[in-house]
Order: sequence, then C-alpha cells, then structure tokens
Amino acid sequence: MEKLEETHMQQKRGRRLVLIPLPFQGHINPMFQLANILHSRGFSITIIHTHFNSPNPSNYPHFTFEPIADGLSGSEAETTDLVALVATLNINCVTPLRDCLARLLSNNSEEPISCIISDAGFHFTQSVADSLKLPRMVLRTGCVLTFVAFAAYPLLLQKGYLPIQVAHYHLPCINFQDSRLEEPVPELAPLKVKDIPVSNTRDPEILYQLVASVIKETKSCSGLIWNSFEDLEESALTTIRKQYPAPIFPIGPLHKCSPASTSSWLIEDQTCLAWLDTQAPRSVIYVSFGSIASMDETEFVETAWGLVNSMQPFLWVVRPGSIRGSKWIEQLPDGFLEKIKGRGHIVKWAPQQEVLAHPAVGGFWSHCGWNSTLESICEGVPMLCRPWFGDQMMNARYICDDWRVGVQMENGLKRGEIERAIRRLMVEREGEELRERIITLEEKMEICLKKGGSSYECLGNLVSYILSF
Repeated sequence: MEKLEETHMQQKRGRRLVLIPLPFQGHINPMFQLANILHSRGFSITIIHTHFNSPNPSNYPHFTFEPIADGLSGSEAETTDLVALVATLNINCVTPLRDCLARLLSNNSEEPISCIISDAGFHFTQSVADSLKLPRMVLRTGCVLTFVAFAAYPLLLQKGYLPIQVAHYHLPCINFQDSRLEEPVPELAPLKVKDIPVSNTRDPEILYQLVASVIKETKSCSGLIWNSFEDLEESALTTIRKQYPAPIFPIGPLHKCSPASTSSWLIEDQTCLAWLDTQAPRSVIYVSFGSIASMDETEFVETAWGLVNSMQPFLWVVRPGSIRGSKWIEQLPDGFLEKIKGRGHIVKWAPQQEVLAHPAVGGFWSHCGWNSTLESICEGVPMLCRPWFGDQMMNARYICDDWRVGVQMENGLKRGEIERAIRRLMVEREGEELRERIITLEEKMEICLKKGGSSYECLGNLVSYILSF
C-alpha cells in the first residue's frame, strides 16, 4: 500500500502549474521566485505572459513560456497611468488567456495542469479558470497589511478618507485635500490619510472598480499565497483568515527560498560590489528608488547635494530615464562627480540583494516597495523611507511607526532634510537603535524559514494542497 501511495504521489508531483504574472518588475520577481521554489519541489512550470514587459525565457530554461496578446496600443503601453493600464490588461487578456489554456489542456502530450497561480491584480483569471474548471490560486506580491487596506476601501469611501491625492504624486490628481492628509485613520492605525494605498489615475472610479474586482475574485480563489511571514504580519494575517474562506499560505520571504536567478529587465552593474569592498563596515548608504519611480531635475539635484553634504559614502542607483527630461545623469551639478570621487558610486542598476548583504552597507534609502522592504529586513539593514506611490506610503508608515526600523522623510526632497535624515540613520544613536530592532526582525525571519518555522511549514502545506487538486 505504501509503495502504491508513493508511486501515486510521484505521478502527481509531475503535474504542471501555470503561473500568470502581472507584467511589472515588482510583481514578476516574486512570481518567478515562487515558480523556482515550486519547480524545486517537483512541479513543471509554464509561464503565461503578456507581450508587454515580457520576461526573458533564456534566464529560465527550466520553464515553458507561453506569450499571449495583450491588445495594448503604443500609447497604452507607454502610459504612466498604471491603474488604467492594469484595468485594460484585465479586459484585453480574457480571450487570449482562455484560448491559450484551452490549447494546453487539449494537448495530450503535456502533463495535466494541476492549477493556475495568478497575480492578484489579474482578477480576470478567476472567470477564465472557472470556465475551464481549473483551480485558481492567487499570489499577492505586496504586504498583507496593504490588502487589508484595499478590502477596507468601501469603509474608507464611506468615512470620507477617499478620494485623496498624496502631494508627491506626479500623475493627474484624483483629488487634493491637503488639510486632511495628516489626519489619523483609526480604522487602519497607525496610518494617516496620506498613507492610504492609492495610485493616481485619470478616473478614480477605475481604481475603485479595479480594487473591488481584485478583492471579489480573490475571495473566490482556491488559495492565497503571500510573500510575507507570520512574525512580521501576524495581526494582518489573522484579519485575512477571518475574511477569506480559502486557505492562506504566508511562505515568504520568497527570495530567501528561491534558487538564485534573475528576472530583471536592467543589466546589474557588478562593479559596485568591488567598490563596496573598499569601504568601511556599515558606512555606506545604498540609494535606490525601484524600477518605476521618477523625479524631476530639482529633486535630482537636491538628492545629489544631500548625499554629498551628509559626508557618508553612498552607492546611488540612477535608473536610465528615471530623471524626467534626461537620459541618465546629465543634470548632475558641474564638478559633482569629481567631488564625490572615492566616496560615492553611481550605477544604472545594482544587484540589490548582494548589495544589501554586503558588510559595508549600513543603511538603505528606499522607495519602500514591498520586495525592497523584505530584502532590507532579511539583511538587517535599517531604512530611510521616501515612498512615491501605491502601497509604498503604507509600507513606509509600518517600517517607521510600527516595526520602528526606519526613518521617514515626509518634508520633500530638500538637501538639508536629506543630509539630516542620512546622519540620523547612519551615525546617530537613533540609527543604532533602528539597526538593533531590524536585526531582531531578521532573526525572526531566519527562524521562520527553518524546519518547524511558520514559512517552512506553510510551504509544505502549500505543496500538499496543490497535490490534492
């Protein structure tokens, strides 16, 4: 009997999983990390992806890739209105995805599909999965706390907290109620109104409808996978378990469980690691604002002078095109590069996980995207928080006011403010206290990934659950 059961499990372990990422860097990375983890557990992986921001299959020879048409016009693909873009993809991709899955299901030479795992933002995948009688699981790439806030949108609208616009957004306004931005939101403590996760769009109703659809279809899914861990978001996970009938699997941090690979669209400059080797332990502040955020010339110049005046060594990622009106760093002040020689290093993109793990790095000036936040926690590096949009404001609030492992920059990008914030983080007693607390979080993370830890056990439960389909 045991041999029969073992053979049966081996047959089922060969079944195929279809993963469908939302085509943005911060969503693709954790989806591919999850794919690597599940592949290492014996599953075959098929990635269905849009032509827009399509991944490079050569980085993943162990996966099968299936592109689908996304129907985006040139202007739609180039828009900075990410809410409208995601809403359009949820409409355009319904038929192409259904046709692709139907073809895969009819191909007898392929392994049978066990289930699909889609990004929560692709809510349309639930109806497609239902029509083909396939189980659909959801990967939520942001923090659990943000999803709790999204689920509270109807209440936030009723209470008048929405619509809002945070002052540092660069898209057209939803609404601007400056007098209310600093008000607390008791229903989502410790958030202020300005921290509510929103993304500016030309039509706020698109945002509300998108969030409502994501919440509704997530409640209909067969299981929820989170890139987080119990000790970090225990309260939020308790709330989610009460609100959602499907099993919950917080198995993060995903990048710590996944075999090394890259899904970055930009070439990582490895020379920065050699430069870090020349710096004193914990002396360097690493500066990176992610794969989407942009700034204007004034903000760029103020950031440059703030870094110089802080007198701290710095590694600064300036993504090509991230300075509006500039290809790269042409707008730096005259003589700046000569002034920082040896003390500062600027690259177009960096191998972030390796940088944060380097002993020379003592602080991370971050946009507070969830992947970056987790990576900083995992390496015990305290943060200087300057969020730009979406869930980043909420992440920053929890980093600084709840977990107390970061310094919040809330008064704009002015060189004096930047200099003071960097020194608070890097050389003052406050920074040492932040470092002590984030090292405690790092230790909790390491325990959760070991045998008997919460993420370790959840991953085992996830594998068993998928095999039960």
